[in-house]
Amino acid sequence: MLFARILVVLICLPAMAAPVAAAWFSDVQEKMGTLVEVQLWSEDAAEAEALLATAMAEFDRIEQAMSTYIETSEISRVNRDAATRPQTVSAELFQLLEKAQEIAELTDGAFDITYDSVGQLYDYRARRHPDPLEIETRLGTINYRHLLLNPEERTVTFAVPGVRINLGGIAKGYAVGKVIEFLESAGIEHALATAGGDTRILGQRQDAPWVVGIRDPNNANAVFTRVALQDEAISTSGDYERFFIEDGVRYHHILNPSKGTSATGVRSVSVIGPSATVTDGLSTSVFVMGREKGLALIDQLPDYEALIVLSDDEYAVSKGLRPD
Repeated sequence: MLFARILVVLICLPAMAAPVAAAWFSDVQEKMGTLVEVQLWSEDAAEAEALLATAMAEFDRIEQAMSTYIETSEISRVNRDAATRPQTVSAELFQLLEKAQEIAELTDGAFDITYDSVGQLYDYRARRHPDPLEIETRLGTINYRHLLLNPEERTVTFAVPGVRINLGGIAKGYAVGKVIEFLESAGIEHALATAGGDTRILGQRQDAPWVVGIRDPNNANAVFTRVALQDEAISTSGDYERFFIEDGVRYHHILNPSKGTSATGVRSVSVIGPSATVTDGLSTSVFVMGREKGLALIDQLPDYEALIVLSDDEYAVSKGLRPD
């Protein structure tokens, strides 16, 4: 009997000691008004599933703080009360507001989170847009300089009544960046986090760069082009994400802050660079600025590149993507 027991142990040992093969693990959920996805490479299935769950919880945490659709969020509180008295906010939100203001300065207001002072009047599902008088009445409240940040007190104040901020042009990029930071701190070397048009990549995919498709603005099922990326972010802003057409006019969610109406002349903008927060803000900015001004801006930023798909189905790229 003793020999039989030893034999059983010896037979079982190889299976118990065999290393677990590394594999890709992923999860896709609906959050932040879009589909979010996380992929990671791991040798430990249980650890991978736990990391995926924490990553999804990070998307939830950021949405709870920064969504204007959640009454209890920090952003909603700021929008309600910052015109009457300074609002103390978390260090995280304050730093993101500072980054938004930096991008606003860099783009001369093409990126402006106070756009929602007029943006809130649009309802793309209901096919509703404000009339010219409504826009004119509120247009004066769109100005990033109306957002007063006090770093010593960590407070936010609106300089004039009627101002409303929205982080829709930067929060998803920030979220995918935070998810990748978390995964990297947990020891993951290869991963992807994406939320709508914003993606942050860590490492490689199968010993080669990740290949990310940029959607054809005219066809949801087609790819305009593909780009190979490693340890970078890519953000795409397009006029096909939330829109409706009325009397031949396309009303979409990327507003020109100086006019309070949907920006024209461009179909989509993709920006590549090290920070997903910045690529998110810049893709919106370049869309508003248009081809010439937008590319001139990107060409001044050594770490960032852009692809612009124009309304006439032509495209333009920043100098770093042009053939020699």
